[in-house]
Parts: sequence; structure tokens; C-alpha cells
Amino acid sequence: MPPELPTREVFAGLGLGWELVFYVLSVLALLVFCWGVYVRLRKYRRGRAVNRFDRLPARIVHAAQLVARNATLTRTDLYAGLGHLAIMWGFIVLFLGTAILTIDYDLVRPLHPAWRFWKGDFYLWYSLLLDLFGVALLVGLILMAVRRGFFRLPQLDYRRADAEAESYDRALYIWDDWIFLGLLFFVTLTGFLVEGLRISRDWPAYEEAWSPVGWLTAGWVARLGVTGGNPAHFYVWWGHALLALGFVAYIPYSKAFHLVIDFANLVFHDEDTARRLPAPAVDAAAPGYERLEDFTWKELLDLDACTRCGRCHATCPAQLSELPFSPRDLILDLREYADALAIAERARLDQQRVKVDGRKVLFGAHVAALDGLALAGSLIKRESLWSCTTCMACMDICPVGVEHVPVIVQLRRALVQRGETDEKLTEALVNLGRYGNSFGQSERKRAVWTQGLEFRPKDARQEPVQWLWYLGEYACYHPALQGITRSLARVLHAAHLDYGILYETERNTGNDARRVGEEGLFEVLREKNTQTLQQAKFNDLFSTDPHVYNTLKNEYNLNHGRHRILHYTELLAELLTSGRLRPARRLAGRVTYHDPCYLGRYNGVYDAPRRVLKALGVDLKEMPRSRNRSFCCGGGGGRVWMEEIGEAHARPSESRVREAAALDGVRTLVVACPKDYVMFTDALKTTGLEGRLAVKDLTELVEEALALEERSDSHAGAQA
Repeated sequence: MPPELPTREVFAGLGLGWELVFYVLSVLALLVFCWGVYVRLRKYRRGRAVNRFDRLPARIVHAAQLVARNATLTRTDLYAGLGHLAIMWGFIVLFLGTAILTIDYDLVRPLHPAWRFWKGDFYLWYSLLLDLFGVALLVGLILMAVRRGFFRLPQLDYRRADAEAESYDRALYIWDDWIFLGLLFFVTLTGFLVEGLRISRDWPAYEEAWSPVGWLTAGWVARLGVTGGNPAHFYVWWGHALLALGFVAYIPYSKAFHLVIDFANLVFHDEDTARRLPAPAVDAAAPGYERLEDFTWKELLDLDACTRCGRCHATCPAQLSELPFSPRDLILDLREYADALAIAERARLDQQRVKVDGRKVLFGAHVAALDGLALAGSLIKRESLWSCTTCMACMDICPVGVEHVPVIVQLRRALVQRGETDEKLTEALVNLGRYGNSFGQSERKRAVWTQGLEFRPKDARQEPVQWLWYLGEYACYHPALQGITRSLARVLHAAHLDYGILYETERNTGNDARRVGEEGLFEVLREKNTQTLQQAKFNDLFSTDPHVYNTLKNEYNLNHGRHRILHYTELLAELLTSGRLRPARRLAGRVTYHDPCYLGRYNGVYDAPRRVLKALGVDLKEMPRSRNRSFCCGGGGGRVWMEEIGEAHARPSESRVREAAALDGVRTLVVACPKDYVMFTDALKTTGLEGRLAVKDLTELVEEALALEERSDSHAGAQA
């Protein structure tokens, strides 16, 4: 080969013996890596079957787009997103560079040396790209090390939400974080040192332009009196090789495993799994999860995909309200239990330890050895599971597609099956089964709110209507909300909307019953409501309650192209846009709007309420946490029926009204969910903000702008 042809020797100056040693160590590192991957695949095979292979090409393309742009990270944390983007693409390019070299040297060279391509222009561009992306990798690692070491971010705080610090030790998490960053950093740094020492031996002229980092490094080592011809090259080369091989072997037993499986987890992620909860397995002995084999393979994959980034922990309303729950801790506890049961006690380096009889033992090994351990109630504490509001903030912010909410509901199903529910929740569930509403009110009182109207809404059971209004029990029964329900009825009447209601045959749709884990009750309610809806005469449907809206739209199989299903804010936006509703006056003042979880994160309805507010003329000031980052009121997932947990004045609803009251010039918090109205109205009293902030439903503002005749009972409960 002519000496001027750009290329280089792979094992320059090492000799055949050391080359053989390198290959032996490489095989050992790959065997350790493959074994780690194998035992995890074996663990996933213990999970139940679930179909996540539909639309596989589209799934792969979608996941590739997310990963290529780091879209799931940059949308919530630009600094971390850019740092991770640099690390990811730097690692990918260096990995591909290594793979290309392996193909050329270990496959093409023995078969036909004339076919080798790692030379000439190809080699020059190869060198330049690896230099540039190697620098990007180093910069990204430094950014993330600074973030982890100095920013003191709440998501990087590994303290548990449900235990005293003296009872556990998570130091191995921290060690693993730094080992991961450190190994990648020094593998890359020593790679540049090897390159610089190699260049300093012969100083090929073409390397100055095509290996700029290597050339600068060569100049630096030369000034230190070190060249590629002395023993330093040998020791640095082996230092780099051992670090790289050690990193390969380390991957499946650490946080670094996310390099292997997170893309797959995004491919198999189901965006509908929380809004359309999976039913219990047909062949399950009981509803809910009681053992490892009850989990699906995707849920076991979720456990390993978690990178402990803490975003779910830092955004969870339960955790932020000092309740004993963290979605991050849920996943980590389940992962370590599953690993100890399905793989080995020391399946990973990053494990937490607990104190037992005065000594520290691995958490996973400890709980896996307990006889009769209940996943729900023992491994995951009962009060932790009941603290969740199923707001889906954890799933929305998770960058790797972990699906927390369905697992929480499955564990709750086991608690319900064993009767481990608090007294208020039990009462609500009994009422739902007996009366079709959690208030324990007679069905005959469901339409009592209509008594304050000067007209009678149509009965959709008796006469055909364009729109069926499925109100939801809070809009019908709660005294503080009945006036608002009448307001919406008058607004729709003013628009000459052809709508009707189901009167006493409407029942709770079961959204919250299902999410507390009472699947049997949900199925009974769905069956009865479906029969009622099939007998009603309507074209389209809307609801006041986002929880009702979610279930009718996603869990009742009503649509099939036959019916439009809207939330009332979407309907009002359409009526205002079409001119069927014309405000008589523009409203003054500055307001803020709260995005309900089941309307926003669950169903993506963010713009319709804002279009209504814009049409009314008010000045909308967004809260810091708005749209998909909206902070839950604390009433979802059946929490509205349960006893309060935790300290007073630390509840999600109280945090939210304080956030609204802190906005400059805002005196009104606008809501579009009956439960939000109840939760925030109560929170105003407990926080002492009644005189500074008012809670109003969007309907009230529309009625005010329309200048409809005000009635004395507009916001008072009708008498039975």
C-alpha cells in the first residue's frame, strides 16, 4: 500500500501476542454482555402476552423520530435534552465507527484484502466525523456531570417518598450514575490520547485537517516529551481498550442498559393504555397483580427501561404534596423485586439497600425471600397506591415510554379484591352499585337540577335529538354545581341547540370506579349505560365531566364512526365559531385557566377552552404549569372519594390555587371540570384565598358574556 494513501494500522506497535490477548478479552466482554441480555430476555418471557406488534413499521418510524431528535427530553428540559443529544449521537457515531473498523479489519481483510475500504477518502471522512462527534460526546458528558453534581435538581434526589432516610440506602444508585458517566468520558478521552500518540509518531500531513482533535492532542503530548514511539502509547492503548471492553460488559447490569432497550420500549409504547385501560387477563385467577407472572412482557420491559431520571418523581402531584408515593420508586421497587426473583440477587449494580436487623441488605433480595409477600400492600405500600390520582403526568413526561398508570390500577385491583379500601371509598363504591351514583341519591333526583329552568330539556329516550348531553353525577347532584349545570342548559338553549338528556336512567360511567380497581363494577355500569345509550335517540354526544368524556370516548366502544363525542368546551367553541352563540359584551379582567387531566393529558383537548376565553374577550394569563404540564387538582383516580392523606395545606388543590393566586392581576381561576370546581373551591377556604381568588366554570363566563337573564337561583342547588 503506498505510504501516502491515508489509513493507519489497527494494532500498530503491539505485536501478534498482544493482539491475541485483545481478542480473547473482547470475546469475554461480549459473552458477559450477551449473558446479561439473555437473562433479561428470559425474564420478559415470564410476562403475559400482550399485542404490541400492530403497525410495527409505523411504530419503528415514530420511535426513531423521537430518538433522533431527543424530542421526549428537549420538550421539558432543554439543557438536559441538548446534553443527552450530544451524548447519544456522539456514542452512536463512535459505535458505528468501531463497527465499520471491525467489518473492514476482521471480516473483509481475511476474506479478500483488496476489498478493504478503510483507506483513502473514506478513511479521511471517517476520521473527521469521529473526531467531531467524539468532542460532542465529551461536551455532553461534561454538561450532564455539571447538571448532576451542581444543579441540585429535585428529580435527581433519590430520597424515597414513603420511608425515613435511616431505613434505606440508595448510594449504589449514585455510584452507578457516576460510573456510567465516568466510563464513557474516559473511554472517549483515552481514545483521543491514543490518536494523539499515534499521530505524534509519524506526523502524517493529512491528519492535521482530517483529525483535528488528534492533531491538537499530538501537539500537546509532544510538548510534554511524550511520543507514540515510547511506552506511553502501549499503556494508553491498553487503558483505552480495557475501559471500552469493561463498559461493554457493564452495560446489561447497570443504568447503561437503557442504551439497549429504550428504543424498543418506545417502539412498543401504547399511548392509549392509560385512557383505555386493559381489562384483567381472561385466564387470571383474580383481578389485579399478585405475582411476577401477572405482569405483561411490556410492563417488565418498562421496569428495565427506567433510567432513574426522576422526571416522573418531580412532576407527580402526590409526591409534591408530600404524600407517600412516587412513580419512580414504584418502578424501581418492582424492578429490583423482579430481578431478584427472575434473574439473581445481584442482577444489577444499581440497587437500593434496606436495613434489616441492623445490617444493610439488597432490597430486591430481601423482599423476594419473604414468604407470602403481597405485591399490592406489602412490596408497594397500600397508602402509596391510594395516593395516586392517575393524572398521567408521569407517563406524559417519561422520555422512554414507561406506562405507570395501568400497573398502579392493576395493583389497586388486587387491593379491592382483598377489601383493602378506606371507609369513604367503600361507601362510594357501594352507592355506585346500588344507585348508579356515588352520592347515594335516588335516580329520580338526577334531573332535579332542571327545576330551576324556564324550559324543560328534551328526553332523549322519548324523542330524537341531535345532541345527547351526558352530564355526569357531579353536575347533577352536587349542590354547588347544579346552578352551573342550569347555566350551561340556558347557554345551549340560547344557541338553539337540539339536545336532550337521559333523566333518571343516566348512571355514573365508571371512569373512576375502574381506576380505583373495581373492574367488575365498571363492567356492570358500562353494560347498563350501553343499553341505555342504544335505546336513546341521538346523533352526537357531549359531556360536562372530562372523566365521563374520557370513558365514553375511549372505553365504551360507542364511536365506530357513528357518534361524535365532545367535551362541552369543544361544543361551546364550535357554537361561538359558527356564530350560533354571539356574546353581547366583552368581558373585562385577567383570568387563568386550569387544564383538567382527563381533558388535556388524556385526550389532548387544550385549545377549545382557550378559544372560548378568547371569544369572550378576557385576558388569559397562563400558569407556569399549563397544558400538558398542568398540575392535578388531586381528585382524579377516585381520590375525590377517599380520606385525605398527608399534611393539611400540602394537597394538590391547595398548591394549584396558590399558583393561580400568585399570577399578577389574576382574580379568577377558570375550570372546565366539576371535580376541579369542587376541589379548588374547598382549597380557597383552607388556604385563606377566598377574598383574593374566585373559581368559576367556563360556562359561567359564557353566560355572563351572553347577558342571559340572571336568576336568583343561578348558582344555588335546587330543592328536591
